[in-house]
Amino acid sequence: MQQPTAIRRVPHPTALAALFLRLFGRMPTLLDLYCCQGGAAKGYADAGFEVTGADKDPQPRYPYRFVQGDAIAFVLAHGAGFDFIHASPPCQHDTECQRIQRNSHPDLIAPTRTALETTGRPWVMENVRGAVPKLREPVMLCATMFGLANYRHRFFETGAGFTLDQPAHAVHRVPQAKMGRPVPPGHYGQFVGNFSGVPLARRVLGVPWMNRDGIRECIPPAYAEHIGRAALALLATDRMGVAA
Repeated sequence: MQQPTAIRRVPHPTALAALFLRLFGRMPTLLDLYCCQGGAAKGYADAGFEVTGADKDPQPRYPYRFVQGDAIAFVLAHGAGFDFIHASPPCQHDTECQRIQRNSHPDLIAPTRTALETTGRPWVMENVRGAVPKLREPVMLCATMFGLANYRHRFFETGAGFTLDQPAHAVHRVPQAKMGRPVPPGHYGQFVGNFSGVPLARRVLGVPWMNRDGIRECIPPAYAEHIGRAALALLATDRMGVAA
């Protein structure tokens, strides 16, 4: 097991997280499954959560507490001890690139959902467009919804009483650079595969600590901060009802 890493940035708690702290004497906690380099984690931390990540591979760039191990086994053993759970099962099974190359990858969406449902905790599970037929009523988030110069679409299934509203999605009017090519002026980058322009991708997506491997799979932190604030609203309401 990899030892927990020091938190590199302690966010100022949001109003809801501060309310949680006053009511229960601690900050709300979040489990980040299949965490990779921590794009989602950064957003949840910015929303006010104390974050713990779990991944089968070492993640030396992960900026919060990290545990190395099987994500499904970890959530089955420890998931009920967290206030909210985020899961990003590996997306390679459902990407167009992998289908073209006929590579074989495990499909972990259904097993992850089953494990999440055993915890009794509210959760969200994320994946790519190719996985949409396997997700239950997912909400789609696009980088343009958060003022980012990118079109990265990710889809989010929710469970255990947690829900998300579908934000409005503007028409894509800015052209995209060709996959793997430098980004010309007036274009958005795709930042997938063996793309060029890591410094630009870091700035656009808000992930300055990541390398190319992390960037091409990450959730921009803005998405997770949006989800985290909605999760905190649910948690605060539920906990205040219990306290009353």
